[in-house]
Amino acid sequence: MLIEQFQALNHPEHLIITQHCRKRLAERGIQLMDVMDAIRTGEIIEDYPEDTPFPSCLILGFAGERVLHVCASIDQNYIYLITAYSPDMAKWEADWKTRKEENG
Repeated sequence: MLIEQFQALNHPEHLIITQHCRKRLAERGIQLMDVMDAIRTGEIIEDYPEDTPFPSCLILGFAGERVLHVCASIDQNYIYLITAYSPDMAKWEADWKTRKEENG
């Protein structure tokens, strides 16, 4: 899975937004354009090849000054948005790419 594949399909007509994602975006005040900006500026920081029905990944990107993580999967025609959020400094290192180790 390559970020360029996501970027090539990064248009509203190629986005499928899961019900879970739609709810989370509303709760978190994240607009669809923010998610698209994050994909456009993003890089894949984690791969989840065992996810079904399609392998998915975690993308780190930016919407203006806002840092976003976008979890998504892809096929030849669509990006499937699973969730998006602003990463928590308590869980992520300052590079926003590395998870902090849990104590306990």
